[in-house]
Amino acid sequence: MKFLFERDTWQEVYDSLSKNVLRTALTMVGVWWGILLLIGLLGSAKGIENSFNRLFGSFATNSVFVWGQSTSKPFKGFQEGKQVVLTLSDAKKVEENVDGIEFVVPRNQNQGVVTRNFLSGNFGVNGDYPLLDRVQKKKMIHGRFINQSDIDDNKKVVVISEEIYKQLFEKDAEMIGEYIQINSINFKVIGMFENGNVNMGPSSDIHIPFTTFQQIYNQGNDIGWVMITGKPDADITQIEADAKLMLKNLHRIHPEDDRAFGSFNLGKEFAKITGFLTGMQFLTWFVGIATLIAGVFAIGNILLITVKERTKEIGVRRALGATPFEIKRQIIVEAVFITLTAGLLGIISGGWILILIDTFLGQGDEAIFVNASVPIAVVFIALLILVVLGTLIGLIPAFKATSVKPIDALREE
Repeated sequence: MKFLFERDTWQEVYDSLSKNVLRTALTMVGVWWGILLLIGLLGSAKGIENSFNRLFGSFATNSVFVWGQSTSKPFKGFQEGKQVVLTLSDAKKVEENVDGIEFVVPRNQNQGVVTRNFLSGNFGVNGDYPLLDRVQKKKMIHGRFINQSDIDDNKKVVVISEEIYKQLFEKDAEMIGEYIQINSINFKVIGMFENGNVNMGPSSDIHIPFTTFQQIYNQGNDIGWVMITGKPDADITQIEADAKLMLKNLHRIHPEDDRAFGSFNLGKEFAKITGFLTGMQFLTWFVGIATLIAGVFAIGNILLITVKERTKEIGVRRALGATPFEIKRQIIVEAVFITLTAGLLGIISGGWILILIDTFLGQGDEAIFVNASVPIAVVFIALLILVVLGTLIGLIPAFKATSVKPIDALREE
């Protein structure tokens, strides 16, 4: 490695490359473009992934939503069109008997006229358990979410969204401990949460304890829908099928009736998107490395031409005592230097492109790209690939340079 620090080594590299600057620059374009493409596409894919994770970050994504509809087949004395309503008992039995389930969250919603002083509006009022905050995390700005004490004591407390606060309260007004009316019933505000970027199911601007909701709307044990969350390694599609089959048995519904229960499988949709992102990253690596290889081969071809032009010079060096190894080493150093320089320029250019993407397309709550970036480890891997490819491609002109005998090289015109 000592020769790498010798001035003569780099002087020879400079002399060789400066003889035809345009050709050298054009040779480097292929590698520069390849690494630029690799960094730019990988960073963009990461930005899309970050945006997606931010969008669904508050959700337990391995989840499925199930609700009752109406039957499409007669069964066991029941006619077609029977309305199916889920109950708390259904949710409990599904949780106890279906494998792979982590949580089952019963939920209810109804409309309510919400007023405060002279301000009012018609909003969806949700009856929820504290468990909802574990599977669909609320970003609390002030106060807290519903707790078990609220459920046990049927408390008339409410958690509102930031949007509801803006409509019912004056700017910067204190809301914790204040009262709002829902269908003319006073509720004490105990918390305010940030509006999410995405909402699964009906709008969730107002949450009250599930038991309080039962009393106000005379729901009894009926529920609107359930959110079933599977364990991290569970097959959510199988959980959905097993849960629906159990519910059909509980409600005496034909096993092949596909209309009786509606569902939305968030886990399956999430898997499709993550699969797309994984495929995009694989395609990026494939295209980037293929472009790099094409660029490196171009460098090898140019070095072959350079070696041909330097045949007499190489013959003189051989006649003066330079060994074949020294000749090969010099050619390989030139190949690696060109490849690495082009690669570093590509990395810098790719970095600037990601900065521009993040500046102009990565700002705001609805940004397509969020923190578009490439890990340092990936940059080092790309550089290592360049060094390896540069070395391998440099071997071709290196062996060509030493294949001619000194006496024959000196005769070249």
